[in-house]
Amino acid sequence: MHVYESAEDYLEAILVIGQRRSVVRSIDIANELNFSKPSVSVAMKKLRESGHIEMDKDGFIHLLPSGREIAERIYERHRTLTDFFVYLGVSEDVASVDACKVEHDLSAETFAKIKEHVRRTMGDTEQPEK
Repeated sequence: MHVYESAEDYLEAILVIGQRRSVVRSIDIANELNFSKPSVSVAMKKLRESGHIEMDKDGFIHLLPSGREIAERIYERHRTLTDFFVYLGVSEDVASVDACKVEHDLSAETFAKIKEHVRRTMGDTEQPEK
């Protein structure tokens, strides 16, 4: 099933926020992505209907297996591409912004080669959170 770039961004944000905090709320996502609360609410409804997230009775958002798989894939791409761009001499801030632009559209083959190069030249070190 095709997942749109915006959905990938939301799922990645849920994953990243969840790594920093014990709970994720819509307002946390809105703040993380600089989106309006109503926009986030609409997106969360779509992600819920698609089976990627669930919301508990307190309004906390949890990734379901399909959502977690997408989020982890996109986040791995983000971290690897950011590290690669920094390795090339790009500043951390610019590298992170550029990684966000590229992470969704890069082919699996090209990403695999970049990932292989990064591991070979930089080692398989723990990468910083987004």
